[in-house]
Amino acid sequence: MSASLLPARSFQSSELSRNAPKVFAAAEERPVDVTRRDGEDLVLMSKREAESRDQLMQFAAQLIAVATDDRGSLADRMADRFPWMLALGPDDRKACARDLLESARASFATGEAHLAVAEMIAWQETATAIAAGLHAAPVEWLDEDEKVERP
Repeated sequence: MSASLLPARSFQSSELSRNAPKVFAAAEERPVDVTRRDGEDLVLMSKREAESRDQLMQFAAQLIAVATDDRGSLADRMADRFPWMLALGPDDRKACARDLLESARASFATGEAHLAVAEMIAWQETATAIAAGLHAAPVEWLDEDEKVERP
């Protein structure tokens, strides 16, 4: 396991009772090891971190299903697993598939689940906006800079 996948800090279990705020603050930043003499070591992490890891594992399961399927293009196979991709045009679907795979590789390599999760959410929100017709709204560009007061 790479160093980036291991908790950044380690605390003895007795520190939970002596200095709980310090241990909790560290666990909010990244997972921490809690070492124990009377049992197996534990990992303490935020619920947000645990949910990101769960999302990454679900994403990994879908990517494995895509990788083991040999029908159609990568973009088509991914759209089968992630139906929201169907709202994207063919070129965007290809770009989305590539971006999702690259961010997943980065997440797995670094242990930073948020990389893949954020990329998937960004593409999913883009697909949702396109499906809602927001891509067809005209954009009004300003010809001149408009000065505003400093807030």
